[in-house]
Amino acid sequence: MKNLEIGIIGGSGYTAGELLRILLNHAKVNINFVYSTSNAGNKIYKVHQDLIGTTEIEFTSKIHTEVDVLFLCLGHGNSKAFLEKNTFSEHTKIIDLSNDFRLSADKNFEGKDFVYGLPELNKDAIKKANYIANPGCFATAIQLALLPLAKAKFLNNDVHVNAVTGATGAGTSLSATTHFTWRDNNFSHYKAFTHQHLGEINQTVNLLQTSFNSEINFMPNRGDFSRGIFATLYTKYSGSLEDAKNLFSQYYKEAVFTVVSQDDIHLKQVVNTNKCILHLHKHKDKLLVTSVIDNLLKGASGQAVQNMNLMFGFKETEGLQLKANYF
Repeated sequence: MKNLEIGIIGGSGYTAGELLRILLNHAKVNINFVYSTSNAGNKIYKVHQDLIGTTEIEFTSKIHTEVDVLFLCLGHGNSKAFLEKNTFSEHTKIIDLSNDFRLSADKNFEGKDFVYGLPELNKDAIKKANYIANPGCFATAIQLALLPLAKAKFLNNDVHVNAVTGATGAGTSLSATTHFTWRDNNFSHYKAFTHQHLGEINQTVNLLQTSFNSEINFMPNRGDFSRGIFATLYTKYSGSLEDAKNLFSQYYKEAVFTVVSQDDIHLKQVVNTNKCILHLHKHKDKLLVTSVIDNLLKGASGQAVQNMNLMFGFKETEGLQLKANYF
């Protein structure tokens, strides 16, 4: 089988940079074009400077409509607008990294049926899919902490979530809260209880546990580091800690990137990897679940490549066996 021809739309952001880094080292693909009107004609490594010496590919303002896979790395709301203006071959599979098609109300678009691309939830559907809505970064970390409980119908009370993300979660555009002088040695919350990822989180929980009618109280925070998400959540749980560990281990026994740790976990274990590491702790009648991911990889580009691997029958870990930046 010849290598897949890949097109990337919106090639200058953080997620596109990580996607390029992975795909340039993926044995089964060839990057056909990287579309960016603002950078057309520039070498990719002029923007993604870590790729100097790796590739001589240039950004382009031209689109090849016959590629095998199209990755959309556009801002939220822009993927739908782009697809309305551009038509691709019927054999082109599309993986969208925005939030345009994640919710059930939005998944059907111009004859395209987008499958929610969380492999630990929808692996069989992803394997058959032509169009994927890649999950959000916070949504990935939080859902992976909730899936076993929801499937077992154990979410019968409010869930309280506190999660911290690195500065790359805000994208490349500077704002008052992403500027170094503001972010350095600083900490703050934002979109308290209203973050947009709650839509897809609640959608998944209600899919697995239709009786769930409690609140998921989510407090997102900005950390003074570049990348990663550290999420803690707790809810009432009547079983023992051993019961919970068995539940999670059984649910994730076939998951190649989600690991349940017996020891306390920290962010450096996952940065630069496609892993999610979970840890469980019981205090009185409450179960505490800690979840850590790299927001740009398992929370975005790495998961997108994982989905591509599943769609084409490749080894799920192809191109994604990355070591953490531990030191």
